Amino acid sequence: MDGQTPPIRRRKKRRIRKLPFILLFIIFILLGCFLYIKSSYESGLKQAEKHAPKHEQYEFNGVNKKDGKINILILGQDRAVDGSARTDSIMIGQYNYLNKKMKVISVMRDIYAEIPGYRNYKINTAYTLGGPELLRQTIKKNLDIDIDHYAIVDFKGFSAMVDEISPNGVPIDVEKDMSEKIGVTLTEGKHNLNGKELLGYARFRNDAEADFGRVRRQQQVIRALKKEMVNLPVILKTPKLAGIARGYINTDMTDGEIFRTGTSFVIRGSKDPNTLVIPVKDSFTQMSYPEAGAVLEIDKEKNKTAIKKFLEE
Repeated sequence: MDGQTPPIRRRKKRRIRKLPFILLFIIFILLGCFLYIKSSYESGLKQAEKHAPKHEQYEFNGVNKKDGKINILILGQDRAVDGSARTDSIMIGQYNYLNKKMKVISVMRDIYAEIPGYRNYKINTAYTLGGPELLRQTIKKNLDIDIDHYAIVDFKGFSAMVDEISPNGVPIDVEKDMSEKIGVTLTEGKHNLNGKELLGYARFRNDAEADFGRVRRQQQVIRALKKEMVNLPVILKTPKLAGIARGYINTDMTDGEIFRTGTSFVIRGSKDPNTLVIPVKDSFTQMSYPEAGAVLEIDKEKNKTAIKKFLEE
């Protein structure tokens, strides 16, 4: 045994000699991931830049409670005939970084609300009068929800993201024939809807249910999209989707916040978001006022209690 290196020592030397190659391999993998993420994100941005409108910058005094949750005011923006901005849909999305859960509150736009500095109108009128900041104040005053950020979704952007997520369309059971004021013609039955068609389905309100039916269909669309998001090909597209979103969505969130939240949700988050519709059942009456037309007059305290329970449970 004299003059011979013990077997254990030889194995240790071999491991030591391999260590630099292992570290180099890991570095190459990380570099490749970084380059893939960067190029995919920039590809999404370029795709959006071809069609996305120029974003208007808004003052927004969001409230950051630093409790591990983020509340985002999500608005679907439409344009009136005179070119003025109006919101076609109002949602508050909450993502909890701690338990990775997503919650979505749909706020009916016909709620009769106190708008700070103005007389009472439908709640969506706050956006037309003062942009997302006045709508934030109105939601806080009437529903007691603190909001961190806003995201105004351009309808073309929604269609583009749906087509990227599911090139063959999103499976939807269309409940009836639809065509009026949605830009597409849909027939009753099970179909794979492309982005434009899915948007039309979510926006339809020309039936007896009016806004109630639209909110219900919007939540149906959210559930259908979340099923598509769990597929591996979509997970790999996350950087590109973030780039498309950044180009089409007008938001006060930074690139870092968008990527952090989006990556956390797609990779680790629960894909079964809880939903709530405001006003809740048996908490409103249908009224009509000369200055606002047909509205929903709500029991504010009952709805505030429901919202608090929903967001904290």
